[in-house]
Amino acid sequence: MPVDRWSTAQVLALAPDPAAVKGARSVGGAAKWSASGLTGEVLWGLCKGSGKNPYQVCVDLAGPAYRCSCPSRKFPCKHALGLLLLWAETGAGDATAPDWVNEWQAGRVARATRATTPRSTTGPADPAAAAKRAEQRATRVTAGLDELRRWLDDQVDQGLAGTERTGHQPFEAMAARLVDAQAPTVAGAVRRLGRGVGVGPHWADRILGELGLIRLLVTAHDRLDALPADLAATVRARVGYPTGNEEVLATPRVRDRWQVLGQVESSDDKVTTRRIWLRGARSGRFALLLAFAAPGQAFPADVVPGTEVDADLCFYPGALPLRAVIAERHGTPGPLAAPTGATDVRAALAGYAAALAAEPWRETVPVLLGGVVPTGDGHLVDPAGDGLPLVARHDEPWWLLAACGGRPVDVAGELGPAGLRPLAAWADGCYLPAAPGAPVGTRGRHRPELPTELLSAALVGTARRPWSGPTTVSGRAIGVGGDGGAGTVLEAAAVAVTYRRAGTAPAAGLRPVPAAPAESTPPLPAAPAARLRLLLAEGAAPGGAQTQQDLLAEWLRLADRHGGLVPPDTLPALLDAGRRSRALRPLLNRLGGRRGRWLAGLRSDWGYLWDEAPTGDTLPADGTDEDWTTGTAAERLAHLARLRARDPRAARELLAAGFAQENATDRARFVAALEVGLSPADEPFLERALDDRRKEVRETALDLLRRLPDPALRRRMAERALACVRPDGDGLAVVPPRECDPAMRRDGVDPQPPRGVGVGAWLVEEVLAHTPLSTWTVLLGRSPAQVVAVPARDDWGPVLRRGWARAAAGERDPAWADALVGVAGPTGRQRDQLPDALLWPLYEVLPAGQLGELIADALQGDPNRANRLLRLHPGDWSANLTGTVVDAIESRARRTDNHWHLTELCRLTAVPASPALADRVGRLAEELERDGAGPTAVRAVAQLAAVLAFRSEMHKEFR
Repeated sequence: MPVDRWSTAQVLALAPDPAAVKGARSVGGAAKWSASGLTGEVLWGLCKGSGKNPYQVCVDLAGPAYRCSCPSRKFPCKHALGLLLLWAETGAGDATAPDWVNEWQAGRVARATRATTPRSTTGPADPAAAAKRAEQRATRVTAGLDELRRWLDDQVDQGLAGTERTGHQPFEAMAARLVDAQAPTVAGAVRRLGRGVGVGPHWADRILGELGLIRLLVTAHDRLDALPADLAATVRARVGYPTGNEEVLATPRVRDRWQVLGQVESSDDKVTTRRIWLRGARSGRFALLLAFAAPGQAFPADVVPGTEVDADLCFYPGALPLRAVIAERHGTPGPLAAPTGATDVRAALAGYAAALAAEPWRETVPVLLGGVVPTGDGHLVDPAGDGLPLVARHDEPWWLLAACGGRPVDVAGELGPAGLRPLAAWADGCYLPAAPGAPVGTRGRHRPELPTELLSAALVGTARRPWSGPTTVSGRAIGVGGDGGAGTVLEAAAVAVTYRRAGTAPAAGLRPVPAAPAESTPPLPAAPAARLRLLLAEGAAPGGAQTQQDLLAEWLRLADRHGGLVPPDTLPALLDAGRRSRALRPLLNRLGGRRGRWLAGLRSDWGYLWDEAPTGDTLPADGTDEDWTTGTAAERLAHLARLRARDPRAARELLAAGFAQENATDRARFVAALEVGLSPADEPFLERALDDRRKEVRETALDLLRRLPDPALRRRMAERALACVRPDGDGLAVVPPRECDPAMRRDGVDPQPPRGVGVGAWLVEEVLAHTPLSTWTVLLGRSPAQVVAVPARDDWGPVLRRGWARAAAGERDPAWADALVGVAGPTGRQRDQLPDALLWPLYEVLPAGQLGELIADALQGDPNRANRLLRLHPGDWSANLTGTVVDAIESRARRTDNHWHLTELCRLTAVPASPALADRVGRLAEELERDGAGPTAVRAVAQLAAVLAFRSEMHKEFR
């Protein structure tokens, strides 16, 4: 049977740590693999490395199991993960498997055969010695638990109020004693409990409830022989008695198609625990696979979340048998498009109550909810209107909102006292692992669970005030026998907290978020979408963080030219990127589609997307006049943009009718919306906006007026300029304005000069900066270069050039920029040189070819200036510039001096240069290493080659 390809999420779930993910991303492209193939259930490939021979990589998909010739101690290593990524995103090659693949596969079959051969002997080598050791351990555990009971009673007898002063040290000491008594599991519970002393507003409620449950466990251990076998096994496991793997494998096997719902990791001081939840497709039974690893060690990759595996499971004995081990697999895991057996909220809570009845010490139970939708206040609500709260770290599930768009989905999670912790969801046939939770704040850490009178008695101490009891929980009286001392309080606390948790009712009256509007634009192809997810993963692209941001911007430009929408699950990360970079926002507005704008409307720091003028598919089509009269600021702006695109005149009149009553922020945004369909008909309204009392509104109106072909503003500025500057023989005479009158200020002339500049010189520069450059070519009948060369009387030349430079940068006029750079650039006379603040904006206006010539000159002797000019150069370098830059890189790499300039030059070249250079630069890196060049030079050139190869693959994916 053909093997179904895994998803990227399933592959990344196998990574032992974030560093392995980063490494896998770096070798997951097709350019890194000289050959690959799929032979039966074995995926293999040859990965190019730093050495002469490629790494030999094999993955048995039925295991999964891994083999790689690299020296890494991680399993799976980055090459195995990279091969899986290549297969998941683009498929494997069709090459014939070499001998080393067949040998490895045959060896695995032989070892599996030996492993299934029955052993000649079973049981311990010395049964009598084993029984004696078990008896000794039971004695030590009993003594330790007796001491724990006295310690628990002392905490309540003396009062929990004093516990806040002593802190966690008594808990640590008691936990250490329990470890010595060979009761490690209950020791861990005591240690974790101590870390919560004094933390949060309801810490005493939480501590008393957990102390009561530990006291209940001690009492159960005292009666171990009288308990049912299943409950006794649970108590033994909770205390810390080991259960051998052979003992578990001897239990009856349960064969099923086990759906791997998700996994979660938790860390302690010395060990990290991975919990993987499964559910049987036929039996409906949940199973838990536990794995443990010391810090820095990798987890065994037994199963992959989001897949379905046919296997035999053996369960650990217990009152609620959930933990299991895989006894035998049958076939290869396949992708899980959608789980079966999802329930509603009430059924999930009923299962939670049943689990607590069987095992009151259980912290969480697995649930699979069907057809739930997030709400705006941190809940999931089912079709019946019943809701479950999400735990504090996950109560803003942007990953789920983006993926489901407000539509019902199936969600797997862990349900506990604090709510539901989502593990994964399935939307449109895709498996979506939950995003990491946000940092925990003070909100929602713990809700009180115990009666007030019971907690008060424990805080004061039963030695001072014995508890009279009984008490009520959720309107029902509960009582326990005893003398009102500490033991009675702890037993009552255990009953109360279990009763409260088991009686959790679904939340009512919740409103799910409104569904996102349907898209009419198709999504982008699968390969570019996979590349985008790669670019959004931290450290997944070559070249460092800044280069990765540049690559993301390039990907967005390519996607915009191609057409289509980004995958919904990438929207949260993209909106975060847009929050940091304004340049990306117009692209995100188009590529995010209607769902992107819908999602941005749910979170304030993503609301910037609503400030972008809606265009194309993102333009709301269902607006009404009520949106303008009663809508939010975002809805009103969308309505104005929609009307402006359809009827510019009507939109302008609508805005003008109530413009004076708008607040300053909205006035500026609404005026900016007139950019769509801007025409001379808008000039009267914009002229009136120049009298607005807010600077932001005036500046927006000025910007739009300057874009009109021949506004009165430009004519007024030309008149002022001609009054200041006039021909005088073969030169120009300058008479500065006497003052900056109100009319000049209204037209945008700044009256306040910078420090060190006279008022007259500043006003001349300001007037020239806002005067059309055509004024001078018409007045003097000369070209821009000839105008700039005309001498000015009384040393006014530098002032005129500064004003013309600002005007040239504003109008983006290449002829004037060329003329001013030639006369007043770094190579001109010292007195004519422009300051960098004016000179570099002119470089940005120069044609790419001319800027390339300046770069080529600077590369010969001024590397600092060359690097700075390269930052200004747009993409799509010419062949001449590309060749010059690569020649400079090779020259600098072969020198033995400081390589900082080389590193920076390679970084600047990585994104704008043609990706076709990848092979040439790759060969250069190999030559440098072979010729013994410095490691810094080799590393810089090799990294440039890697980025170019990455970009080459990225460009091909859009073809």
